[in-house]
Amino acid sequence: MQQPFLVQGVARHVQAAVRQGDRSATVTSRFVGQRVARHEDARFLSGRGRYVDDIPLPNTLHVAFARSDFARGTLVSVDTAAAAAMPGVAAVYVASDLNQLPQDFLVDGEAPHGRHRPFRVLADGDVRCVGEPIAMVVADSRYLAEDAVDAIEIEIDPQPAVVDFERALDDDAPLVHPETGSNLYGTIPGAETEELDAVLASAPVVLTETFRQHRYATVPLETRGILASWERGREELTVWISTQGPHGIRSFMARMLGVDDSQVRVIMPDTGGAFGLKMNPSQEEVATALATRLLGRPVKWIQDRRENLMYDDHAREDQATVTFAANENGELLGAKVEFLEGAGAFPAAFASATVFSSVLFPGPYRIPVFGASAQTVHTNTAGRGSYRGPWMFETVAREQMMDCLAKQLDIDPLELRRRNVIHDDELPYTLPTGMMYDQITAAETLDHAAEMISYEQLREQQRAWRAEGRLVGIGVSLLVEPSAMAFGWMSTDAATVRIGPNGRADVFTSAASHGQSVETTIAQVVADELGIDFSHVRVLQGDTDSAPLGPGTGGSRSAVIAGGAARSAAQEVRARMLQIAAHVMEASPDDLEVVDGRVQVVGTPARGMTVAEVAEKAYTEPASLPPGVPLGLEAQTRYTPGTFCTWSNACHICVAEVEAATGRVELRQYVVSEDCGVMVNPNVVEGQIAGGVVQGIGGVLYEHLQYDDAGNPLATTFMDYLLPTAAEVPLIEYGHIETPAPTNPGGHKGLGEGGAIASPPAVINAVADALAPLGVKVRSQPLGPSDVVALIEAAAPMRA
Repeated sequence: MQQPFLVQGVARHVQAAVRQGDRSATVTSRFVGQRVARHEDARFLSGRGRYVDDIPLPNTLHVAFARSDFARGTLVSVDTAAAAAMPGVAAVYVASDLNQLPQDFLVDGEAPHGRHRPFRVLADGDVRCVGEPIAMVVADSRYLAEDAVDAIEIEIDPQPAVVDFERALDDDAPLVHPETGSNLYGTIPGAETEELDAVLASAPVVLTETFRQHRYATVPLETRGILASWERGREELTVWISTQGPHGIRSFMARMLGVDDSQVRVIMPDTGGAFGLKMNPSQEEVATALATRLLGRPVKWIQDRRENLMYDDHAREDQATVTFAANENGELLGAKVEFLEGAGAFPAAFASATVFSSVLFPGPYRIPVFGASAQTVHTNTAGRGSYRGPWMFETVAREQMMDCLAKQLDIDPLELRRRNVIHDDELPYTLPTGMMYDQITAAETLDHAAEMISYEQLREQQRAWRAEGRLVGIGVSLLVEPSAMAFGWMSTDAATVRIGPNGRADVFTSAASHGQSVETTIAQVVADELGIDFSHVRVLQGDTDSAPLGPGTGGSRSAVIAGGAARSAAQEVRARMLQIAAHVMEASPDDLEVVDGRVQVVGTPARGMTVAEVAEKAYTEPASLPPGVPLGLEAQTRYTPGTFCTWSNACHICVAEVEAATGRVELRQYVVSEDCGVMVNPNVVEGQIAGGVVQGIGGVLYEHLQYDDAGNPLATTFMDYLLPTAAEVPLIEYGHIETPAPTNPGGHKGLGEGGAIASPPAVINAVADALAPLGVKVRSQPLGPSDVVALIEAAAPMRA
C-alpha cells in the first residue's frame, strides 16, 4: 500500500470558531476553557493509580466461577464434593446455597413495551448461554480457586440454541426463556400513518436498504472487580468496586442482601474505564457480596479477560431496514425505519436502545414525515448492555442511507447533506418524533469539517488516485447527540463545596469518573466561581459515605449536571464569603471581587483580605460574622437541568484506502468538527472525542464477537478479539465551534459518546466509497480484511 498522503508531517491541530450566545456566567473565566494539566495525570501517568485489585485486606478470600460450556441446556447435576475438600478452599456454592439470601437478580428498568426476565445469581435448572455461572469457589487464593473449579463435575443435557438474532422469531426457533412463550423481549409498534404511506407512494425517488451491525464488546482496560467485606459486629457491608455509579450499587447490594442502604458502604477507587458496562453490578459481583456475608471474611473477585469477553455484557448487534423518500434534488420528503435488535439471554438495565434509536433517527436533517418500529429479541448469547452511545445504530443506518441516496441520485454525499441539514434560522426545530432542538449547529460543523479537510480539492485528488488504480474513499457522517438527559434517577446531581481555614476548597461530587477527568473539569469550574487557583481545588468522589446521592457518571452528563451542581454550590459559598468579607471590611458585597484567592474592593485591590483569612473568621470567629450568616464556608446544592437534554453535534470526515488483494483498510485522514458548547478544558474534550473515534474504528474494522451455530463464543482472548493500536489510528484533527447552550448557566453540552457514535458510519462510508469502483455495496459490518475480500469477490460477476 502506498505511503500516506495529506497528513505526512502534519501535527494534530485545533481550529476554533467561537460563537456568541446567551451564556450567563457569574464570573470571568480564568480556568474554564483553558488547557490546564489534569489533576489525575500525576498518578495515572506514573503508575500510582489505585484500583480494586491494589487494595489489600487481611485474610482476603478469592473467587472463581464454574461456568456453562453450553449455550442452552438442562442442568442435570453439579458435584462439588471434590472441590470442597481441596486444601485452601473455604466454600463452594451453587444456586441453592445462595438462594437463602438474595431475591431474584433484578435490574432496574425494562425493555420498552417489553417483558422483564429475572434470573438467579447462579444458574438453577437451565443454562441459557455459554459462560453463565453455575458454581462459585471461594479459596485462599485465585490459583486455588481456579484449581477447585476444575474439580467440579457438571452435567448438562445440551439442547439446540438460537444464536442469530435474525432467526430468533422464526417459528422453529428454540426459546431462550420457555416460560415466556416467545423470544420477543420488547417491541415498539409500527408508527406508519396515512400521511407517510402517501409520501412513500408519491415521492419521485423511493429507496430501501437494509443495514446490519455486528456484535462487539465493551472492553475497559480494567475489567470488573470487587472486594467485599462484611463486618458482623456492626452488621455492615463495605464494598470496593470498579463502577461508575456507587450509590446505585449500594442500593442494589442492600436489596440483594436484604439490609438497609445505611448498612452498605460502596467505595469506588480509581476505575480504568467503564463505558456504560459498570453502571450495574454483575451476577459475580453480587455473589461475591453474598459470600462475604456468609463467611465473615473479605472476599475478592477480579474478572479475567476471558470472562469479560465471553459472558459480560456485549453490545451493538442491530439491523435496520430504512426507506427514504426524496425529490429529484435529493431533498428528503419522508422516511421509515424498522429496527431489529439482539438482546442476548440476560440483557442489562437500559440495554435496549430502540426507543432512543427511533426518536433520534431523523438526526440533523429535515424529514417532514417519519415512522419507526422496532423489535428486540433474545438469543442464547451473552446479554446486551449499555455501551457508549447505546442508541448509535440510528446514526450508523441513517448516515449509510444518506450515502446510498447520494449514489442513487448522483449527488456528492456532502452536498446531499447540505441540502437537507437543519439550519440555525430554523431553530427551535421539532422533529416528527416530537423531540425539539433548541439549538444545534449541524450546518456549521459540516462546512467547518469540509473546510478543515479541503473537501473539494480532496475529491479532485481522489479522481486522480482512482485513475492510478488506488482505492481511496471519503466518508462523511453527521451527529446530533442528546447529552445530559434528565429523566428519573438520571435527572439530578449534587455537590458539596467547602472552603477550609487554609483557603483551599474541597468539592464532594455525585459524579463518578472512570476516564472523564472529573477531578480536573469540576475543579476548573469551582476555581473560577470561587476566585481561587485551580490547584487549590480538590474534587472527591466515589464514596457513598461522603459523596452526595446521585446516579454517577454516564450519558455525557458530567459537565452539564454534575458541573452545574458544583457551580451552584460554589456560588453559594462565594456569596457567603463576600458577605463575611464585606462585614469585616465595612463594605458592600456588591463592591467586592475575588481575584487570585483574595477578596478585595473593586478598583482598590490594596483594600482586601485573603480567602484563607475570610475562611478563618468563618470557622473560628463567630463574632466577626454578620447577623444571620452561619459558621463555616460550605454549601450543598442539587442541580436539575431545565430541559430534557442538551444537544451537541458534530461532523466527522474520514479518508480510507483499501488494498484490494488483501482487504486491508488503512485510514489516511480523520477530521472532526464538533460543537459541545462552552468547553471546560479543550484537552479533555479532544481526549473524549479521540477515545470514542478509536472505539468506533475498532468496532468497524477489528472487533467482532463471533459465535458458532451451537452458541460457542469464538473470540474470548485478545488473540481472537482484535483491538486497534496507535499504529492503526490516524492523526485526528479537531475543530471546535463553541455555541453556549442556552439551558444551563455554564453554557456546556455533553460530548462523551459522540465520537463513538459518528465514527463508525464515517469509516463505513469511506470504505464503501473506496470500493465503489469495483461495484461493491457495503451494507454490513465488520469490515476486516477477510470481510472486504469477500465483498470484492461477491461483486466480481458485476465487473465481468
